[in-house]
Amino acid sequence: MASIQRRKSVTCMIGNVRVGSDAPVVVQSMTNTDTADVASTVEQVASLARAGSELVRVTVNNEDAAAAVPRIVEQLDDRGIHVPIIGDFHYNGHILLKKYPACARALAKYRINPGNVSVGRKDDSNFGTMVQVAVENQKPVRIGVNWGSLDQALLTRMMDENSRSADPKDAREVTMEAMVVSALNSAAIAEKYGLRRDQIILSAKVSGVQDLVDVYRSLASRCSYPLHLGLTEAGMGAKGIVASSAGLSILLQEGIGDTIRVSLTPAPGGDRAEEVRVAQQILQSLGIRSFTPQVTACPGCGRTTSTFFQEMAEQIQSYLREQMPAWKERYSGVEEMKVAVMGCVVNGPGESKHANLGISLPGTFEEPKAPVYVDGRLLTTLRGEKIVTEFMRILDDYVDSHYTSKAEAPVTA
Repeated sequence: MASIQRRKSVTCMIGNVRVGSDAPVVVQSMTNTDTADVASTVEQVASLARAGSELVRVTVNNEDAAAAVPRIVEQLDDRGIHVPIIGDFHYNGHILLKKYPACARALAKYRINPGNVSVGRKDDSNFGTMVQVAVENQKPVRIGVNWGSLDQALLTRMMDENSRSADPKDAREVTMEAMVVSALNSAAIAEKYGLRRDQIILSAKVSGVQDLVDVYRSLASRCSYPLHLGLTEAGMGAKGIVASSAGLSILLQEGIGDTIRVSLTPAPGGDRAEEVRVAQQILQSLGIRSFTPQVTACPGCGRTTSTFFQEMAEQIQSYLREQMPAWKERYSGVEEMKVAVMGCVVNGPGESKHANLGISLPGTFEEPKAPVYVDGRLLTTLRGEKIVTEFMRILDDYVDSHYTSKAEAPVTA
């Protein structure tokens, strides 16, 4: 793993998950079901948890949703799924948390947006009520500032002050500063109401990569709270993936960020868990954490006119992803395995030798054989129509023989 110097922060416990300080960077996600629909929400949380989401947020926007939360948590527990559930509150959170104490108890954390509660107005009573419920139930809180719902009273005041300055900043700079001030002021108010520093996480969500980098660099330099990273409204498909990867990678490489979410807009009927896999891949590509074995595959060229190697690479990647939940239960370290599936002789043998397990398939006009390398050494050469099946068998044997079985791992006192 990469030796990135992480920013120092306090440690926050969210259910059974540690966030901050020297804890691993945590992947989280959010459901898009109607929380009042218990069955659908349970199914989606289960899917996100299976994909590797370590925290899952649900919308709590009305009384039906608040009433459903305890049943959702109970049904997940009955399935043996103990992922912490976070409640996302806007506008009426102070009412719902007071009226539905079972909801307040069942949630592992509350997310509060200071831009749409009472902070920055005549008083902070609504915000204070939510924090007091958190204190009573010993729940952490994420104070999540979002530039789409930034406290307008605060922003107006700061814009006015800036306009009277002898050296005024541009509107973007003032907005970024207002987001940081909103987060820090809200955290101070939360502590005033009794929340401990290790029960507070901050975020400052924007939808532009450079804005994200600037606002989090500023926030990170001015506090020791754990930080949740993510582009808000990142977008669909390649745009959302690339923008999130670009912004998060810069900050993570600088040691900023304790938990992340990739806020992808799924295609109609698309898999919500894709955002989890993208977040994991960002961390794994940076060498920060490992989640699943990685497949190296060439893009193809005129030497690889057959699509066979592409199909094989896809089959192997899918197989690894499908097997990983079971392997994770049985073996230690298998998530760091590297597999190479290459399409011709140019780079095939070399890449295969760099992987734990590699196969170099024959390109156009090459001899119809596929050498297989294990830990840099030629193991065998496959031929014929059963190359995929035989390689999968070698893959299974490698996992079973090279990774420690957790059942056989020595027990330490």
